[in-house]
Amino acid sequence: MVKLFKKDLISPERRSSKGNQLKWRDKDVWYKADYAGYEGLSEYLISHLLRYSDLQPEEYVLYELEEISYGSRVLRGVRSRNFLPDGWQLITLERLFRNVHTRSFASDLYGIRDHRNRLRFLVDQVVQMTGLKDFGIYMNRILTIDTLFLNEDRHLHNVAVLLDENGEFHYCPAFDHGAALLSDTALDYPMGEDIYQLMEKARPKTFLREFDEQMEISEELYGSHLSFSFDKKTVRTLLEQAGIYEKEITYRVETIIYEQMRRYEPYIRKKG
Repeated sequence: MVKLFKKDLISPERRSSKGNQLKWRDKDVWYKADYAGYEGLSEYLISHLLRYSDLQPEEYVLYELEEISYGSRVLRGVRSRNFLPDGWQLITLERLFRNVHTRSFASDLYGIRDHRNRLRFLVDQVVQMTGLKDFGIYMNRILTIDTLFLNEDRHLHNVAVLLDENGEFHYCPAFDHGAALLSDTALDYPMGEDIYQLMEKARPKTFLREFDEQMEISEELYGSHLSFSFDKKTVRTLLEQAGIYEKEITYRVETIIYEQMRRYEPYIRKKG
């Protein structure tokens, strides 16, 4: 357990449709507390499963579970190492577009009727603004992660690039999976309801409202660039190590992951 103080609180710059979690920075470690359910468990499990993917360690943020003592409360959450070198900035796509064009990226994006043209517009704009020529590949990886794990909070305030002290842009590691795996038990996905019906309700926010279509369009335009190699035992072992969460919660998450493994079997090779 770590004890944190008001002086360590970080004011949120990125917006979330799920509300803003309490976040702190203590030296070179970031902490986030659960807000609407079991966001920390989602961050932990998904980031550890990314260890069994095509991504290199520097291409994703690894989260570890943490109990946080803050004031008179003990909160569940996660910690992660700061991935920003000194002098670097994390800039969301919405903020980047507004800085360049002084208008809303999301409004321009959703003003385009054709879904393929929406993603082309998103990627082309970022390439023009940053020079990151493989941003389409990057988006395919992000959308694949979000589809496999049902992350419904990946909007333009929640996709980012990095800017170094010399004005050069870099890809941002995959981060912020807290709204995945039906973690919002306070409002949208209450405990005790049918898991499979709840899974059908989950909707993305990146450039349309269907997970499968988002991923299919990204593959059609930019190819498929992410696969995994984990099995049920891997998932079970990770959840057994999540003792700060009740069995009812870890069982629910296990059920969701197993169903997604069945649905998206071509993306998940057998371990070994």
